[in-house]
Amino acid sequence: MPAPRCPGPDPAVRQRILSILMLAGAVALAGCDGMAPRDSVRPEPRPDQRPSQTDEQAGAPSAASAALATYYARVQADLLAQGLLRTDGGGPDTPFDAEMLIRNFERLAFFDEYERGQGLRTARNTPGQLRRWETPVRLTVEFGASVPKAQRAKDRAVIDRYAARLARVTGHPISTGPTGNFHVMVLSEDDRAAAIPRIKALVPNINPNSLNIIRSIPRSIHCLVIAFSDSRDDHVYRKAIAIVRAEHPDLLRRSCVHEEVAQGLGLANDSPQARPSIFNDDDEFALLTTHDELLLKMLYDPRLRPGMTPEEARPIYSARARELAGGPS
Repeated sequence: MPAPRCPGPDPAVRQRILSILMLAGAVALAGCDGMAPRDSVRPEPRPDQRPSQTDEQAGAPSAASAALATYYARVQADLLAQGLLRTDGGGPDTPFDAEMLIRNFERLAFFDEYERGQGLRTARNTPGQLRRWETPVRLTVEFGASVPKAQRAKDRAVIDRYAARLARVTGHPISTGPTGNFHVMVLSEDDRAAAIPRIKALVPNINPNSLNIIRSIPRSIHCLVIAFSDSRDDHVYRKAIAIVRAEHPDLLRRSCVHEEVAQGLGLANDSPQARPSIFNDDDEFALLTTHDELLLKMLYDPRLRPGMTPEEARPIYSARARELAGGPS
C-alpha cells in the first residue's frame, strides 16, 4: 500500500527508517518526515567544514563508550563461538533455488516489518510497492571526532570496496567520494550529540522522533539506515543516512555497513526464510552473500520500475530469478 502523506507544510521529501540492526538481527521500521523542497535543500558544507570530519587525534573515550566497546567485543566473540557471523557467502550447506529467490525477493522488496510512521508497531502483512534509487548513489563516509585515524582508514577502505562490489552486482552507478547522497556516519557514543546539527543540515525539518532515535540509541541497536524519497515519486530514493556505531569491533562494524547500505538500496525488510542472507535476524551471516547479490540484481533489473506492485513486477523478477539460478523460465 502507498505510504501515507507526511503532515506539515513541506512534504516534498518523505523519510523511511528502513532498518535497525539489533542483537538478534535486523528490524525494519518505517516513518515519514517533512523536509524542505528539493530546490531549497541547504548546500552541504565542504568536508573540511564538517565537525564530524576533523582529523584531530581522538581522545580517550568516555566510560559509556568504553563500556559499549567491551560489550560489543563480547557480543562478536559469542556469535563467532556459535559459528555465526559467517563471511563465506554461503556454501553447500545453504542451497537455494529460483523459487526461493522469488519468495525472498517479494518479502524483502515489497513488505515492511513495521508500519511507516508508527515506530515499533508491527506492520500489517500487506505488500507495498517497489522502491529503489534511480539516480546514481554516491556513498560518503563521515566520522565522529572520537574515531581514531587508523579506524577511519580501515572503514573508508571497506566502504570503497563495498561500493565497487554493489555497482558490479546491480549495474547501477554506485561510488564513493567526499560528498554524496548516501551518508554513512561512523559515530561513537561520544559523537552522536555533535552529529545532530549535521543531520539537520542534511535533512531540514526532519521529524523529531527520528532525531530522538539517533540521540538515544539503546545498546541492543547496532546500527540503522534512514532513506528519503521525493513526494513527487514516493518510490524513488534520493538520499539516505546510515548510522554505524564506532564502538563495534571490526567484523560487526563491517557487517553493519553491508546490511545498512544494502537495505538502503531498497531491500528494506527481513525474512526468517531468507538463507543464506544478511536479511535475516539470525546473525548467521555477517556479510552480503551470493544469494543477496542475486536479490540486488533482481531489484535493479531495468525492466522493473519504482512503484510497481508485486503483481505487476512478479513476471519480471520471477523470470530474472530463474535466469540467475538456472531454473526453468
